Order: sequence, then C-alpha cells, then structure tokens
Amino acid sequence: MDESLDWGKQMTHAFLTPIRWVDDRVELLDQRRLPFEEVWLTITDVRTMADAIRSMAIRGAPAIGIATAMGVALAFRDPKRVPADLSQRDRYFEEIATVLRETRPTAVNLRWALDRMSQLYRRYRSESPEALYRIFRDEALKIHEEDIAMNRAMGEYGAAEFSRPVRLLTICNTGALATGGYGTALGVIRSLRAQNKLLAVYACETRPYLQGARLTMWELEHDEIPGVLICDNMAGFLMQRGEVDAVITGADRIVANGDTANKIGTYTLAVLARQHGIPFYVAAPVSTIDLSLEDGSAIPIEERSPDEVRAVFGHPIAPPNCSVWNPAFDVTPGELITAIITNVGVIRPPYRETLAAAIRNPVVESPGV
Repeated sequence: MDESLDWGKQMTHAFLTPIRWVDDRVELLDQRRLPFEEVWLTITDVRTMADAIRSMAIRGAPAIGIATAMGVALAFRDPKRVPADLSQRDRYFEEIATVLRETRPTAVNLRWALDRMSQLYRRYRSESPEALYRIFRDEALKIHEEDIAMNRAMGEYGAAEFSRPVRLLTICNTGALATGGYGTALGVIRSLRAQNKLLAVYACETRPYLQGARLTMWELEHDEIPGVLICDNMAGFLMQRGEVDAVITGADRIVANGDTANKIGTYTLAVLARQHGIPFYVAAPVSTIDLSLEDGSAIPIEERSPDEVRAVFGHPIAPPNCSVWNPAFDVTPGELITAIITNVGVIRPPYRETLAAAIRNPVVESPGV
C-alpha cells in the first residue's frame, strides 16, 4: 500500500469523519441511518457515488465536494473502462462530470471540486489510465486533508469572536458529518468548547429532513458538548427570552454581495436575530464563495421530493396527495449577516469588497484580532 493510501486510512481513525478512502474504495457513513445505526457504505464507482450524494447518504457542502473528487477518481479505478483514444476519453470525463454535477445544484463546493479535477485532467489526460487513477486519488485525498485544516482554522477564527462563554443557536448539521472532519459552524462550537467559552448549543431540528435532530445532536453527544434540541418554530421565543447570545450557521454558497444560501430556515433565523439584536454569523471555507453571481437571486435552489414533507421516515403526517413546496435551501441577504467566518479570517461588510479581497489575498486577519 502506498503512502497516500496509508495516510488516508490512518487519518480517518483519528477523529469523526463521514468519508474515508480505504485501499481502492471509498467508505461513507450513511447519514440517512443516523442516529439509530452507524452503517458504512462501500463505494467503488462514480455512479454509486452520485447516487449517494443525491440521496443524502453523504451531505453538507464541503463533504459533497470531497465525495465529488473521490467519485472522479473512482471513475478511473478500472483501467478497462477508460478509453485509450483521447477524444473518446474527453467525452468519458465529461460524462463523469455531468453525472456528478447534476446531483445537488446548490452547493458550490461540488462545482469547485469538479473544476479542480477538470484542471488535473486537462493537464494529464494523455497519461495511462493507471496513472490518471493515482493522480485523481491523491488529489481527492489532498482535498480531504485541506478541508480538515480549513475547518480547524475556521474554528480558531470563530472562537476568537467571543470573549466570554456564550449560548449559540444553530441549524441543520455543520459538523464533521457535513465536512471532511471537525466542521464549519460546529467546528467553531468545538473550538469554543475547547477554550471553555461555550455554555450551551441550541440546535434547530431542521425540518423536513431533520439534520439538526438526527445529526447535530448525535455529534454533540459524541463529543460531550452540551446541546439542547428545539423545534424550528421555537427559535424566536428562545431569543425573546434572552437565551441566545449569537446565531451561527453554515453555507452552501456565498455570492459576491454576501447573500448566502443555506438550509431552509436559515433566513428566518437571520430575521429573528436582527429583530432581537443578536449577532448572526455564517461559517464556511472560501471555496464556498462564488463571485460569479452578483446576488442571491441567481443561486439555483434545489427542490426535493414532496414525500419528505408529507411523511417522516416513511410515516405519513399529511394527506398523501396534498400539494407540497419543498425547497432545500433559502437565501439570507448579506445585510443580515454580522460576519462570515472563513479559513482565512473573519470577513465583515461591505461584502462586495471584502469577499473579493479574501479571494485575491487569502490573509484577512489572525485569530484573536
């Protein structure tokens, strides 16, 4: 076994991660089965990886990016499937990219990972299938390693925003399960916990897929972090009672003016936070920033199956044929966001200038500033 594969295997045993490369396959912690069962799926080809992303066996923008890169590598795992003719090989790669690109349209990390693997392909397309497989595999492992390092940096930058112990409110799952490991918003919470600056975490259940109830609460218990589960519609009353010091969420796409797409319900929390004078933070790596879009109106919003709303894990809760609107994400205007915590520092308004500067010069500030 070569060094990169050994590194990948050893790394995944060090801390919680939803995705790991083992020998010539990828293993995914099936997040549809949590918190009741811890089941690992074995993925050996790109179409199975695409199905896992689409069905949310793996989810969270950074984790989707990692899974996408690993999916590209798996497409070259069997050299007999890779055309020798370069024009046919080009079509084969584009087919792979299309299969992955169409799984989840909102998370920009998926496109970012595909662009990165596409650049590699253009550079090494004439190499042997075996060599291409090694190149793509090693790049995917590198993306995984980089994501964990970015999350830890975000945790430090975010923790430095708070000088005293705080009570935070969050939504969806933004932890190790949504990333390569450690987490974005939940990574900040982990860092606050390590610095003894965390009093409590309130987790919105996050209807209709219940990522907060199933996944965030599972992670908090896993790391022995004090967490309280609330229904989504309890957040306003909790703020009114003075029980929340700040809101912190993740992001699936941040555009040029700071508008941010995140799990449905995030915009509601931002409006409530503004009403109650509570800081509202977004935590995301710079790979989530998409300067190609001017504002949030251009962000594609995924709409999912009506059955996710009509039923909870197969148990009907509404008339079986009732009309349903089920957007997976909403868009929070940049004007409602106090600051964006990234792996290169804390970015503050005016976002059109500061986000562009963060991309051009990836040193915004140091933790503790």
